Amino acid sequence: MTEQHSHRFERGTDGPKVIVVGVDGSDSSLRAAAYAGGLARRQHALLAVVYVQPVMAAGAALGAPVAETADAIAEDLIAQIRDATERVKGIFDVRWEFHTLRGDPYSGLVQAADDLKADAVVVGASEQAGHRIVGSVAVRLVKAGRWPVTVVP
Repeated sequence: MTEQHSHRFERGTDGPKVIVVGVDGSDSSLRAAAYAGGLARRQHALLAVVYVQPVMAAGAALGAPVAETADAIAEDLIAQIRDATERVKGIFDVRWEFHTLRGDPYSGLVQAADDLKADAVVVGASEQAGHRIVGSVAVRLVKAGRWPVTVVP
C-alpha cells in the first residue's frame, strides 16, 4: 500500500476540530459567527472567535482613545457571544473561546489560525467599498491557500 493510501477515511472521525471565525462587530461578521457556531456544533469542534484590534499610526489618533475603543468593542463582542450562547444552552452546546489580537485583520487571523492549528476559517464578506480594489480579508485568506475558507454574506 502506498503512503498516500495508508490513511483510510472513517465515518465520524474526520472533519474540522478547530474552526476560527473572525469578528469585528459588523453584521456580516456576526452572521459568520452564527454560521461557524453551527458548523462547530455539528462537527463537535472548538469554535475560536477572533477579534483583531486595529492598530493606528501614532499620529492618526491625535489623542483619540483608540485602545479604549477597541477594548470596548472586544468586550461588547464577548457579551454578545455569551448572550447568544446562554440563549441556546441546553438546546445547542458549542465549545468556544474568544481571542483578541492587535494588528491588521488578515495578519491577525492568519496568526490565530496557525497558532490554534485551525482546520477551517470563516469570515464575513467585506462591507467596505474600497475592498473591491485592494482586496478583502476574505480574498486574501482564500489566496493564502492554507485552510478551507468560508465567506458568509
